[in-house]
Amino acid sequence: MGTTISLRTLKPKLKALQAKRKKIIFTNGCFDILHAGHVRYLKKAKSHGDVLVVGLNSDASVRAIKGDKRPIVPQNERAEVMSALGFVDFVVVFNETTPLKLIEAIKPDILAKGADWAAKDIVGGDVVKKSGGKIRRITLVKGRSTTNIIRKILELHKEQSGA
Repeated sequence: MGTTISLRTLKPKLKALQAKRKKIIFTNGCFDILHAGHVRYLKKAKSHGDVLVVGLNSDASVRAIKGDKRPIVPQNERAEVMSALGFVDFVVVFNETTPLKLIEAIKPDILAKGADWAAKDIVGGDVVKKSGGKIRRITLVKGRSTTNIIRKILELHKEQSGA
């Protein structure tokens, strides 16, 4: 089971783990309504190393990216759910719209991102490569997204309310 942690506390822990030759994997996202696609993605990310660090967009960050109606689930609850996944080792919440500062601070061995991102567009990819790390693009589960879940809920609710 993972831990929600500040970057200040995380950095020395990761340094100690890397000294023991543990491979650090980093990925990030909003993870607003956790679904099977997220779980499969995170498990695959973890398979590329030893320690999985998830950068979780803060509520303010999600709003900046997704609009005023998001997130659905507040950051503390999203972090709690994420930390409960057995293959997630650390969760760190960040306020920026991209995880670049986190990636620069952590310098993971592996940067995992969905294959829907072109390699050249993966934020922090250049930082990871410069420090000797690798980028892993992970195939996403087709049709699984928080946006699709929200859309389905709204459609079902509309049908039930007779609107």
